[in-house]
Amino acid sequence: MSRILIDEERCKGCLLCVQVCPKTIIAASSRFNAKGYKVAEVPEGSMAECTGCASCAKMCPDVAIKVWRTVKSKAKESV
Repeated sequence: MSRILIDEERCKGCLLCVQVCPKTIIAASSRFNAKGYKVAEVPEGSMAECTGCASCAKMCPDVAIKVWRTVKSKAKESV
């Protein structure tokens, strides 16, 4: 399972990440950060749908998103 971590204190609520997520798992939160911006979040239970494409991290102008990709193990072929 890939994961997304949004640094809420760096997020300015532009929601560009919401627009580029192919799985539409990122949404606007009802919370505000210390600077008064409404932040982006991945709702509970939606993280399992993340493919690790990193479109959100690439689009974020504030570098507030980190993505960890799950590496699929390659099955060893029988000889």
